[in-house]
Amino acid sequence: MTVTDPPALVLDATHIVATLEKLRERVSERFPKSGLAKLCGKLVVTGRATASQANALAQPYLGLRALGGLVAIVALVFQIEIASHIDWSAIRRSTDVLSMSQALDATVNLLILAFGGLWFMLTLEQRLKRRLILRALYELRSYAHIVDMHQLTKDPTVVLGGGGIATSSSPVRKMTEFELSRYLDYCSEMLALIAKLAALYAARTQDETVIEAVNDLEDLTSNLGRKIWQKIMIISQLDERRVSAGRVH
Repeated sequence: MTVTDPPALVLDATHIVATLEKLRERVSERFPKSGLAKLCGKLVVTGRATASQANALAQPYLGLRALGGLVAIVALVFQIEIASHIDWSAIRRSTDVLSMSQALDATVNLLILAFGGLWFMLTLEQRLKRRLILRALYELRSYAHIVDMHQLTKDPTVVLGGGGIATSSSPVRKMTEFELSRYLDYCSEMLALIAKLAALYAARTQDETVIEAVNDLEDLTSNLGRKIWQKIMIISQLDERRVSAGRVH
């Protein structure tokens, strides 16, 4: 009996984008004229672009690889040509240590130059992809901070009547308890999906710099999401206390 390896677990970009689109519909239906609905719409566009770019970056740059192979061949031919013009027997017979060291030094410098150019070409593809991914991750990081700004002034204690008297500079709060809970939940979902979009890049590369940047972004969204869930828990706890107090009276 032949045992086959289980298929590799890879995030499906199509499902992530579909979840984003569904979330946009939910936010738009619940808060049709809100800034969060507009932000979610922009995130859907970015999600589609991320799915396409992550898939494209997973493919090899055949042109660069062909150019790298050509550079390697040219460097090898160049070294062979240089070596063929050196009179090695004369160098061995020479008693002039200075001349020998100069000849060897020139040969070593040419080798270093050739291999330096070869290394540049071989790592060019990775560096180009890394720059594109880091730029995309910076955009996703900006989305995470904007989501956090949207929930920043959503105070559950005020909605539940425990925040005292509002001042002239207090934010306008018109949400009900249920609406605030849903709003915060939408923010939490958006942060989670931002992290999943970032993970699409990490799933398609072994670049340690990219993986570290994705992990940092996931930590950021996790920490921001934890603040939101603390507010949701406050709503739940205050609501339970209010219900309990009503039963007692």
